[in-house]
Amino acid sequence: MINLLYCGNDKVYDGVLTSLLSILKRDPSLDEYTVYVFTMNLTRLNDAYTPISEERIASLDRLVKKYNPASKVIKVDVTDLYESQLGHSPNEGCYCSPYTLLRLFADEIDSIQGNLLYLDADIMFNRDIHLLTGHNLEGYELAGAPDHYGKYFFLHPYINAGVLYFNMDECRKRKTFEKARAWINKKKLIFADQSAIARSAKRKKVLPQRFNDQKFLHRHTVVRHFSKRLFWLPYPHTDNIKQWHIDKVHAVFKYHAFDDIYEEYIQWKKDDLGE
Repeated sequence: MINLLYCGNDKVYDGVLTSLLSILKRDPSLDEYTVYVFTMNLTRLNDAYTPISEERIASLDRLVKKYNPASKVIKVDVTDLYESQLGHSPNEGCYCSPYTLLRLFADEIDSIQGNLLYLDADIMFNRDIHLLTGHNLEGYELAGAPDHYGKYFFLHPYINAGVLYFNMDECRKRKTFEKARAWINKKKLIFADQSAIARSAKRKKVLPQRFNDQKFLHRHTVVRHFSKRLFWLPYPHTDNIKQWHIDKVHAVFKYHAFDDIYEEYIQWKKDDLGE
């Protein structure tokens, strides 16, 4: 059984749906999954910061059960935790959104035990997830791959926080998440929670780039992370193409490796939610 964690507001559905489909369709074992979705109401900052709806959680739950009836999707509203511990922190207006901070509450949820794989919503699996979750985390707080751009600016291995495989027992023992939350409240950090995790976790296993490839898709790529990236042509610029921007994925990246996933994604939204 594999524990997964996503975080976000009501707009995260397309990302989580496509990400989950990539996991399920690339897993020949049809393993059992418990998928946690941390969400919150933060409309005091932005009217769009509403929790993911029960309807969409139910849709995701039906999806994972289609592949394994024992799997489930669990919505966890962490509004009260956020407001009491991180509300009005120096990093509330971080470069992404306050929802990226929610993973720092994983230790507060008692049902999350053993190993936990956190994934940003803009993640697609190109190969079997067990290639990642098969790594031994004994003695480590977490495992992750280098940040593509951060590795040019930091002397030590700087892990990208979009794909983090946590050993929850070790994290609770070493108070990894507590320390990270303290950093969030202490000062404005360049990359907010990513920087806080980097400072708080002392025992990190650095994985090869193929477990979080933020720029390219190779045959050996396990995880393709559709994060914002730099393009040099036709002039230097950045673009934030996500995996659910299907036309752009085809036109700009020339990717067709996920077409079977896109086919089911489009059909699922139409049949299950009438979208």
